[in-house]
Amino acid sequence: MAQDTAVPKLDFEYWLDKAIKWGQATTLESQKDVCLHLPQLQEFLRQVYETLKHMDSIAAIQQFPLIGQLLGRLCWNPFVIGYDESQKTLMWCLCCLYSSEPQNPVELKANSWIRSLLCHLLSSSKWESNEAETSTFISTLGYTSADYYCHLVKNMVFSLLAEFRGNQFNGRNIQGRVSGSRVHAVSLFCLPLITLPDLTPLLETLLLYQGGASKEILSSEFLEAVNDAFLKKKISLPESAVISLWLRHLPSLEKATLHLLDQLVSIQLNSLEEVACVIKDSLLPQAASHPAIFRIVNEIFKNVLLETDGTPEVLTVIQVFTQLFLQAHQNENKEHRFPLKAYFPYHHQPLVTALLRRPLELPTTHWSQHLKCISDTLKALVEDTNISSFADLFEIWFLVARFGEWLDIAAEQLLKASVEPDALLWLLAFYHCPQNENQQRTQTMVEAQAVYSHLTMLFSYTVLSVKDLEAAVHTVMGIDQCCNQHLIIHLLTNFLLFSSGGQMIAQEFIYHITEATDTRKEVCSLLIRTAYRIKHNGEENQKTVKLLNELVQKLTSKV
Repeated sequence: MAQDTAVPKLDFEYWLDKAIKWGQATTLESQKDVCLHLPQLQEFLRQVYETLKHMDSIAAIQQFPLIGQLLGRLCWNPFVIGYDESQKTLMWCLCCLYSSEPQNPVELKANSWIRSLLCHLLSSSKWESNEAETSTFISTLGYTSADYYCHLVKNMVFSLLAEFRGNQFNGRNIQGRVSGSRVHAVSLFCLPLITLPDLTPLLETLLLYQGGASKEILSSEFLEAVNDAFLKKKISLPESAVISLWLRHLPSLEKATLHLLDQLVSIQLNSLEEVACVIKDSLLPQAASHPAIFRIVNEIFKNVLLETDGTPEVLTVIQVFTQLFLQAHQNENKEHRFPLKAYFPYHHQPLVTALLRRPLELPTTHWSQHLKCISDTLKALVEDTNISSFADLFEIWFLVARFGEWLDIAAEQLLKASVEPDALLWLLAFYHCPQNENQQRTQTMVEAQAVYSHLTMLFSYTVLSVKDLEAAVHTVMGIDQCCNQHLIIHLLTNFLLFSSGGQMIAQEFIYHITEATDTRKEVCSLLIRTAYRIKHNGEENQKTVKLLNELVQKLTSKV
């Protein structure tokens, strides 16, 4: 039954019709059409192979009577066999059709035909031995195959670069020397060769091309193919070329951002170092130094956060991304660096300025005062009568949430430092419960202050039991509002991490409270963020770091 349901998905008639029209791609129109269809054709061939590998050769030919004609024609199309992994997939498909024990003359003849096609494909893997097939491609670009008899691709790329750049090419100013249609044509004909390492300099030159035309001069298929190859790590491009790609083709930027989120959310988060490494490797924080890219990535993050209902993993990724973006911005050449307000043009600038101060830029003794400044500024803004809609409130919350490092420090400072608690508790209450009205926020503050008072009383104890924290547990369990529950757990977790008595019972208590409240992911994200902050803010504490690692390992093992 599985084989029958796969049949409608494999449109052999459509692709055979295409293959017949293409022939060996000897005309300009057929070559363009081949290039435009190569990604879809490769996916079709992959699906064919996935189906064939579960069938014997006789059943395959009976079920797909057109398969021989199709594969035979495609094997002689130089554009098809030159594209990415199509040649390899064609070989796999042919191997599936080969009869290991031929029973009659027809099967023997089929085997002989398959062997000849495999020999042809194997010999075609060397460019220099396949000059006749590729001469059409080269002549289309205005060159003869005789010039490339030894190192065809290298020489072709070198010649195109020389044509584009001239003697005075400075990386951008090539318009006027090459027509827009010429550049467009070259971008199309690069499609089958994009993953070849020797083509990288040409890809870079095309991506950095500024033609001055109102419309994009490079083909969208080319831009999509380059982006896909980059995301799959099939090619390596310099940062400037990647930024240019994303600026000129916004769908590629969106795909790159969603690809990064998918990567990070799908892996088990055990440390933010791993997360930071993946984010840096994507080049998105560096590219976000351009305000247009930053604002688009920001919008994508907001939409994903709303769609996932503020899942802790997504929020943590956004917070790490923001830290890496600020580092990349700081490392920018001062002459080319945009002012930070260019990235947050529609937000309350005093609040933006306060949040943008990194903890490392301030002495730890000034953290509490800075947090009070953030809280007072935020409170005045939120209580402003002009801020009434959900959209306005969400924009403010998202701005604060992406600088989550300050929020975690606020929870820590409440317990470790001598502070005025009201301002810091209000800041945490807004973060966890932004939609609360005045009366609801007052109730949240009353509950938070009660737990905070109980925890500060226990903070100096060197020996504690789970029973000592029962009052706080009862508060958590008795809270109807989920957001209030998260606020109390935020305070409780920091108490367990930074009090000597709390560290003794941390594993038992956190296991108990996360099971009872279904907050394992949230607490795990908080622990990972705290470990990262301690290591990178010069607060190295071996005992606390060891405890954090043990807690994360225990919580993640429960998945």
